[in-house]
Amino acid sequence: MNVDIGGKWALVTGSSRGIGQQIAIGLAQRGVNIVLHGREKGNTAQTLSLLESYAIEAKSVYGKFDTEQGAKDVVAQTLAVCGGIDILYGNHGIQNQWKEVWAISQAEWENTFQVNFFSMVTLCSGLIPPMIKKGFGRIILTTSGIPDIPQLTPYGSSKAAIDKYVFDLSAQLKDTGVHIHAMDPGWLRTDLGGPDGMFSVETVLPGALVPVITDVLESGKVFSAQNYRGL
Repeated sequence: MNVDIGGKWALVTGSSRGIGQQIAIGLAQRGVNIVLHGREKGNTAQTLSLLESYAIEAKSVYGKFDTEQGAKDVVAQTLAVCGGIDILYGNHGIQNQWKEVWAISQAEWENTFQVNFFSMVTLCSGLIPPMIKKGFGRIILTTSGIPDIPQLTPYGSSKAAIDKYVFDLSAQLKDTGVHIHAMDPGWLRTDLGGPDGMFSVETVLPGALVPVITDVLESGKVFSAQNYRGL
């Protein structure tokens, strides 16, 4: 069954390019108002220009997620520009530097987890309670199916933490009208995925939108956007 999301507000982090930019476009095509996010002020200019042809409102916030306060600032900016959101795409993330697993310092582990996982917790803690009060919300956090690469263990472990967080938080959100999912976009040719990725970035649609535009996926599930390429 399809869900009408026209007129709702969505925050898409990491939407200055790549996957986040595609998700923002896909939501705008369905009438969703968008809060874009970039690390630096002005980074979302290109995405803003791509959204001009749609009959929606588009705002921008900015900030880095490498500290708890940075994530809290993004929450505060988002609430200031639109009053509240209905849809959250936690799409930002980093990879740790490629090196042998024994050589990865604790500081590198901590930074990877702060950006990829703890900042997601901060976003959810700040933005989900108002969704519960309204009785509607959709949260999609970007995960990864990356397997068996010891040199990227901090990255892979931070994504595994997202999967567990989504599973547990879905129990907290039961019967609230707020659903949460983890979305694996697939190995895409992006700045993060590199030039050898299996798929172009455009193939993240429409799969990335499935938990928002339909009710076919039970809350708390990890899903692959590439499984819905022919939707």
